[in-house]
Order: sequence, then structure tokens, then C-alpha cells
Amino acid sequence: MTALILPRVAHRFVDVDGVRVFYREAGPVEAPTLLLLHGFPSSSNQYRRLIDALGNDYHVIAPDYPGFGLTESPEDFTYSFDALADVIEGFVEKLALPAFALYAFDFGGPVGFRIALRHPEWIKGVIIQNANSYTEGLSDMAREMTANRPGLPGAEDNVRQIMVLPVTRGQYEGGTTDPEQVDPTAWTVDQHFLDQPTRLEAQIALALDYHTNIAQYPAWQAWLRETQPPALIFWGRNDVFFPEAGAHAYLQDLPKADIHIFDTGHFALEENLPEIAPLIADFLDRL
Repeated sequence: MTALILPRVAHRFVDVDGVRVFYREAGPVEAPTLLLLHGFPSSSNQYRRLIDALGNDYHVIAPDYPGFGLTESPEDFTYSFDALADVIEGFVEKLALPAFALYAFDFGGPVGFRIALRHPEWIKGVIIQNANSYTEGLSDMAREMTANRPGLPGAEDNVRQIMVLPVTRGQYEGGTTDPEQVDPTAWTVDQHFLDQPTRLEAQIALALDYHTNIAQYPAWQAWLRETQPPALIFWGRNDVFFPEAGAHAYLQDLPKADIHIFDTGHFALEENLPEIAPLIADFLDRL
């Protein structure tokens, strides 16, 4: 029997303009670098198993955004997607990361594409998983939720409804083929942070700011079309927020993208990591 050797994973903090950013890092720094950007309502914790799968052979790094996970923000931090991108941009600069493959999942799309527009020279390739950039990929539920914005009557109450445990758990288990493959500690940890008073207000602010991402879709599409980064796209087809059409829409601007659709939900790594990790490794080897 061959012994399984797991990578050593470092758990660190670094100060970025007053934000104490927590991040996980594994792998040889001379190897291809993969920057993992997490989604809502999660953190770098969602990549724990992927880091174990890739961390012996690749330089894998996963930060927590302000308002998520273990990252600590000052009381006067203003939460917006521009602000999250500012912090992650500073994080990359602070750590002097080499050019990297960008893994964009859910909120990682809006954060990652903002960074790509600012620093196209940083991006060697993109891995896109249920991170939407096209109106075709917005479900009716997504359109209703992203219509909320500051000052709109009832908007804050609307977004508060998605911050509760049944919704958090549903994001993980919904659409899966086998819910028993989903680690219940994932949604438990997420809800723990969501239930903190300052974190709840941060998430409400971000939910009300989400419409700014849709407004930027044309700019992101233009960047993809003009730069043609190597692209690996995989998608949980049963995502109630970002349906499968969002994956195929990327072919409008990235006709050579490698697309894989899985019969699972939003958090595809929870159920399909054994199939997805080798695809990522092969993609990194080809960059």
C-alpha cells in the first residue's frame, strides 16, 4: 500500500493597509502558483481539500476577504466589491506573488476580474467555477436578489433572508447528487461567521453592492475577448443562482476554453473534487 503524503499547509496573517488578511499556503514557491478566491458565504476553508490535493506539486494560496473567515478588518472598513479587490490586490503585492493562475468561484469572479483588469500581466490563466460574467448565467432568483441596492425600500430585509442557516446549508447541499458527500462542517463554519454582528452587516453591504458586478460584465467580457487567457471552466449544473448557461456563455469570448459540467450544485468541489483536482493539475502543467 502506497503511503499518502499530505502537503504541509501554512496558516498565516499579513497586514494589508490595516486589514489583517488570513491566508492558507502550501507547495513549493518555484512551482506554478494558483490563487484561490472563495465565494459567499465561505472563506479559504472551502479549499481545504483542494489544497491537500494540489499542495505537494503546486504553489497554492487562498486568502480570506475582509468580512469573511479569519480576516480582521478595522471598524471603519467600507464593504464593497471594489474594496475587496483593493485588499486582494494589495495582498498579492505584499506577498510579491509571481504571475499566477486565477481560480474564480462565485464572489471570486467579481474580485478576480477586477484585479485582472488592473493587472493583466499577473494572470497566466483562469479557472472559472460557478462564477458568472454573463446575463445568460443569472437565474430569476439571482436577478431578483441582485436588484436590491442601497436606499431601495425593503432591500436590506430581502438580503437578510439569505444570511440564515437553512439558506447557507442549502447552498452546499442543493443540487448535489449525494448530499452525504458534503462536509457539514463547511456550512457550520460559514454560518458561525455570518452570525457575528459585524460580519452580518458586512455581508448585507456586499449583497446590496452586487449590482455593480453585473454592470461590469461587458468590461470583463472585453478583457477575456482581448487577452484570450488559457481557461478551464467547470460548473455545477444544478446551481439555482448561476445555472449552467453561465458556463457556456464564456465560449462567446473564449472559444478555446475547456468546459466540464458536473451534476452537482453551487459548491462543486464538495462532491466532485476527485474529478476536478486532476483537471486543475493538468491545466497548471500546460500553462
